[in-house]
Amino acid sequence: METYFNENTMLCHNQQMNNNANDSQEHAAKQVQFSSSGFQSEAFTDGDNGQHNDTLTLSSEAQCLIGPQLKLLPLNDQIRELQTIIRDKSTSRGDFVFCADRLIRLVVEEGLNQLPYSECTVTTPTGHKYDGVKFEKGNCGVSIMRSGEAMEQGLRDCCRSIRIGKILIQSDEETQKAKVYYSKFPPDISRRKVLLMYPILSTGNTVIEAVRVLREHRLQAKHIILLSLFSTPHGAKSIIQEFPDITILTTEVHTVAPTHFGQRYFGTD
Repeated sequence: METYFNENTMLCHNQQMNNNANDSQEHAAKQVQFSSSGFQSEAFTDGDNGQHNDTLTLSSEAQCLIGPQLKLLPLNDQIRELQTIIRDKSTSRGDFVFCADRLIRLVVEEGLNQLPYSECTVTTPTGHKYDGVKFEKGNCGVSIMRSGEAMEQGLRDCCRSIRIGKILIQSDEETQKAKVYYSKFPPDISRRKVLLMYPILSTGNTVIEAVRVLREHRLQAKHIILLSLFSTPHGAKSIIQEFPDITILTTEVHTVAPTHFGQRYFGTD
């Protein structure tokens, strides 16, 4: 695999890169590329239309700028292909939903990995003892309607009995500010760990309002893990600035978010 680095970009802890370091990364996982004026960038030319675009590799230095609360799925060719198919305007709805569900499942699995486990010992069919782990009780999901509902089945496929709450937030027609129209949670949500589901983080305003509602129900931000597929740098940064203790898990940070996701997934485009 090929890893892209900008030699002029300062790394975390002022680490310096040399030719040997580059050689040692030859087979490392590919890093995310995104367009951004907020970070130092380099130019490339699109061979199809000749337009110049600013690109940057989102690696550890970008995460340091946004904060350790932002966690990225390790990028590989499988994830990169799913991202590409979802962004491709020529993708059929059937393929779109299929690939979106696969990517959602990967994000959900990693989100579950962020939840607390406790050690346990079980007895195997052959009578041997096995030391393993199990989920601690008190987890639930919350989807931000409507696009967040696309992630509910992926969570249920992994946790069949998990409880899922809902929040409906829309922009006010007069003020254009996010407004809560509906919310329903488990009565003991303040004592739970919450997987908040919203696939596309663009401005971050909708998520910020949703977290405020959860905070009104006495849920601490440190107990919230936000699961998303795509995020903009501005969206992730806005959420973390508002709630420094929240955790954001996503597959890609890019200045152009696929905001068509909800319409394509539910067939309303």
